Amino acid sequence: MDHERQLAPSPFPGDAGVADPATRRALAAAVGGADPAAYLRAVAVLCTDRLLVPVVATATRLGETVGGLASDKEAEMSVVMLQAADGRRALLGFTGLDALHAWQADARPVAVTLDKAAQTARAEGVAALLVDFAGPHPLVVDGEVLESLAAGRRLVETAPGEFGWLVEADGADPAAG
Repeated sequence: MDHERQLAPSPFPGDAGVADPATRRALAAAVGGADPAAYLRAVAVLCTDRLLVPVVATATRLGETVGGLASDKEAEMSVVMLQAADGRRALLGFTGLDALHAWQADARPVAVTLDKAAQTARAEGVAALLVDFAGPHPLVVDGEVLESLAAGRRLVETAPGEFGWLVEADGADPAAG
C-alpha cells in the first residue's frame, strides 16, 4: 500500500473558512421562498463563492489497544448525506466554518465551488444540496437548478431580477473566471 500521497493545492489559498457577508445576506433574503428572484440571486451569489462540504471519518476496521480499548485501525473519509423519512437524500454544504461547526463540530471541511458540489450530488444520486442546513439561513438547491449547476453552468444576474446561465466555452475553465 502506498502511504506517500500527494495533496492537491487548495483552489482557495488563504481561505480561513469565514463566510462571505454578501453570501449570507443573499441567503437571508431568500429565506421563506416567497420571492423567486431572491432565491435565484442567492444561487447566483453562491456561484461566485466557495462552499465547505463536510467529510467525516468512518471506521472500516477496528482494533484493540494494549490497554484493551477499542481503536480505529483503518478509516475512510466520507462525504456526508442526510436522508429524509421519504428516502430522498441531500448533500450538505456550508458557507463558513461557523455554520459547519454548528451542525457538527468534528466534521472536516473540503472547499469546493457550487458546481463541483452539484456534480458530487448528482454522482451520488441525491435529490438536493442543503446549504447551511443548521443555519443561519438554510437554502435548498434542487431540481433543474441543481441539474444545471451539475452540468457546469453558473447562474448570473444579467439585469436586476433577470437571470441566465453562463456556459463555459470549449476548453475554458469556468473556475478561472
